[in-house]
Amino acid sequence: MAISKPKSSTASSQKSNATGSRARRHIRSRYSKAEMEEIFRRFSVQRPEPKGELEHSNPFTLVVAVALSAQATDAGVNKATRELFRIADTPEKMLALGEEGVTQHIKTIGLYRNKAKNVIALSQKLIDDFGGEVPKTLDELVTLPGVGRKTANVVMSMAFGIPTLAVDTHVFRIGNRLLMAPGKTPDEVEERFLKVIPDQYLYHAHHWLILHGRYTCKARKPECEHCVIADLCKSPEKTCDVPAPLVELPPQRIGDTVA
Repeated sequence: MAISKPKSSTASSQKSNATGSRARRHIRSRYSKAEMEEIFRRFSVQRPEPKGELEHSNPFTLVVAVALSAQATDAGVNKATRELFRIADTPEKMLALGEEGVTQHIKTIGLYRNKAKNVIALSQKLIDDFGGEVPKTLDELVTLPGVGRKTANVVMSMAFGIPTLAVDTHVFRIGNRLLMAPGKTPDEVEERFLKVIPDQYLYHAHHWLILHGRYTCKARKPECEHCVIADLCKSPEKTCDVPAPLVELPPQRIGDTVA
C-alpha cells in the first residue's frame, strides 16, 4: 500500500501565512499615511469644533440620552428628555421616578418600554456598582443595561474627553465605501480606523466622519460634487472627479451637530 507523504509543516505554514497576508492586504486601508493626514486636515478646517446634538447636563444624562437614541432621532430624544432630565438628572432621582414615570416621558421614542426598563436598571447598577457615578472605562460602561460599545465610546469621548471612535451607521458606511477602514462588523471598522486615523485628529474623528456621512457621503446618493476630499477619495462609487480645493474650506454650518 502506498503511504501518502505528509505535507511539510513548513509548506503548510507558508501557505497559511500567504493566505493570511492576502486577507490582510485585501482589508487594509487604501490610503497612505500622507493621504489620511490630508483628509482629516480638511475635515478639521471644514468643521473645527463639531459638537454633539444630544442635550445633557452631566455624564449620567449623557449616557441615558445616547442609550435612548438607538433607532431614534436626536431631535426626538431631546424633545422627550428635556422634562425628564429636569426632574431626574441623577441615578437616585431616576430610580425615585420609577419605570412608569420614565415611560411617560419617553413614550414618543421607539422601543420606549424596553428603554425605560434599561434606564431604571442602568441607574440601579450605577448606584450598586459605581457609587452613583458613570464609569470612565469601556469595560465598565458596557456592563450597564442598554449600553453597547458605540454608546460607551460616545460617553468616553463627550463626557470624559477620552479619544475613542464610536462606529454608527455613517462611520461604518464611510469606512467601507471609501475603503478607509473596510470591515464586516462595526468592531472591525473601529479597529481599522484606529490604526489609520492620525493621532492628532482622533478626538474629533467620530464627529467628522458622521457629519461627512450625514451631509455629503449620503447613503443613497453621495454628493461627490460637494465633497472636500473628492480628489483623494478611492471609492468605486465616486460619481465625479474634481481637483483639490483651491480655497479655504467653509466653517461648520449652523446645525452641523452630531451625537
